[in-house]
Amino acid sequence: MSWSAYSLRKHWNTVKNDVAVNTDTGKVWWPENSKEAYSSGIANCAAALSNWSDIRSGKRKGSMGFPRFKGKRALLSCRFTTGSFGLVIDGGDRRHIQLPRIGVVRSAESTRKLARKIVAGTARIRSATLSYRRGRWQVSFSVETTLPARALPPATTRTAAAVGDRAVGRSVVGVDVGVKHLAVLSTGEMIENPKHARKRAKRLRRLGRRASRRVGPDRRTGQQPSRRWLRTREQIRTVHARIADSRRDHLHKLTTRLVRDFDTVVVEELNIAGMTRSGGVYKRGLNRALNDAGLAEIRRQLMYKTEWTGTGLHVADRWYPSSKTCSNCQVVKAKLPLKVRVFTCDACGFRADRDHNAALNLAALAAIVDGGASSASCGRDVKDARQKPTIRPAARRADGIAVGTPHSGERGRGNPAAHAECTNDTQRERYRLAYSSSFAGRTTKPTANVANASMVPTNEL
Repeated sequence: MSWSAYSLRKHWNTVKNDVAVNTDTGKVWWPENSKEAYSSGIANCAAALSNWSDIRSGKRKGSMGFPRFKGKRALLSCRFTTGSFGLVIDGGDRRHIQLPRIGVVRSAESTRKLARKIVAGTARIRSATLSYRRGRWQVSFSVETTLPARALPPATTRTAAAVGDRAVGRSVVGVDVGVKHLAVLSTGEMIENPKHARKRAKRLRRLGRRASRRVGPDRRTGQQPSRRWLRTREQIRTVHARIADSRRDHLHKLTTRLVRDFDTVVVEELNIAGMTRSGGVYKRGLNRALNDAGLAEIRRQLMYKTEWTGTGLHVADRWYPSSKTCSNCQVVKAKLPLKVRVFTCDACGFRADRDHNAALNLAALAAIVDGGASSASCGRDVKDARQKPTIRPAARRADGIAVGTPHSGERGRGNPAAHAECTNDTQRERYRLAYSSSFAGRTTKPTANVANASMVPTNEL
C-alpha cells in the first residue's frame, strides 16, 4: 500500500467499519467524531512516513527513526478544513466560534479584529486547528488575506549616519541579541532582558518542593495521586504557561516594532542549540539564561513579519565576527572574552560597548549588499567566510497574498488564483496569518488519537 495521504485515507474508509468498533457493545464509534479528526491524523502520518523514507533514501539530510504513535500525554489537536466552522458574526458580541460536531462555543478572547476583516471581505478563513494546551482549549484560524505594499520613503530623503568609512541610512538597523540585553540596536537603544523564567524561579522551586511532599502517582504499585498533588501540579503548569505567554508577548512586541520602524533589519544566524548543548554544571546558568531569552524566536518572527510588511531582512553568517570587528576601522581583534563588555580597538583606539559595536557592524552589512559587494558562498573556507559573511538579500517589497499553510496531505491544493497572484520570477511567496483564541469553558476532548498540528499565537497578528 502506498504511503500517500490519499492512499491512507482510502484505506481508512475501507476498514473503518471493522476496526472502529466497541468490543463491549459492538457499536461503531467513528461517526461520533468529525471526519477531520481522522483526516488530519492521516495527513500527518503520511508526512512522517514520507520524511522517514526520504532520509533513508538520501533525499533528505539528518537522522530520523520510524514514526511512532502519539502518547496519551501528547498534545491533543485536530485540524478542520471542511464543514461548518468559523466565527459567529450574528449577535455582535464577537465572542462565539462555530466548530464541526461541537457547535457554538464562547471564547475567552474577543474575535473582533478577525470579524471586521471577514465582514469587509478582506479575509477568508481556510482552516481551524483545535488544540488542548496548558489546561485550555485553543483554536487557531488560518486566514487568507491581502497584505498592502509598504509605503517606502523617497531615496532622496534618506539621511545617512556615518558608521566607520561607510554611510548607512537611518532606516537600516542592526540587531545584536544577547543575555545581558535582549537586543542592542545600532541606533544605541538597549532593550533590557525581562528574564521571565528567572523572575518566577523562586515560586517554581517552592511549588516543586510542595509537590514532592504530596502523594504522587506510582506506576509500579498502581498508586493514584492525591488531590493536593494534582492541585499543586496544576499550579506549576499555570506558572510555566504564564512564563511562556509573557516571553512570547514581549518578543512579538519587539519584532513588530522593528519591522514597523525600519526599512531594513540585519540580524545574525546564531546556533542556539549548539550554544546550549555542552558545558555541564559549569555552564548551566548561561544555558538556562539563553533558553529563557528566546533568541532563536526573534529571528523566526522577523523572517515572516518582514515578508508580511515588505521590510528588508539580512541574515549574517554565524561565523561573522561582529563583536570582534571594529566598527570604525574594520580591524578584527584576535580574542575578545565574554567577560570584556567594552570593546577597545588596538589600531584606532575606538571604544564602545561590545554589543553596540556588534550592532553597528551588522547595520554596515546592509550597505555591502545594497552596494553590490559579493558575499561568501557556503563552499568557501571558514576563514574567508569570517571576513565576508554570507548574507541573505532583502525581501522583495510588493503586494502579497497571506495564505495559510495547509497540512502536508493537502499541499498543492487551494485557490490557484491566490497562488498565481503571489508568485514572482524566482519563488512563490507564501505567508501565514492566524488568529488564536482560547475557550472560556472546557468541551469534550476528541476521542481520536490525532497527530500534532502547527499553531500560531494571537500576537503574531
